[in-house]
Amino acid sequence: MSQQQFENFTASSLYCEKCKSAMPVRERLLLILPDKEIYDYLCTGCASSVGQREITAGDKLMAQRTAPRRPRRRAPAPRIQL
Repeated sequence: MSQQQFENFTASSLYCEKCKSAMPVRERLLLILPDKEIYDYLCTGCASSVGQREITAGDKLMAQRTAPRRPRRRAPAPRIQL
């Protein structure tokens, strides 16, 4: 396995000091800079900050290029009433 497969992880649960256990987290965009974006992980139990993640512009571009593309949805055909 290549190192590239493990570079862009997103945490689903982290240890929270207030809750004293591993808790599910949600990611919140904290700051956008010209060369990176900073995200804050918030505990879903008590809403305290339990970590941060930085994504550089290069990492974001690489993730977009390697992400599988979803097929576009077509608009439903208009219904004709007789």
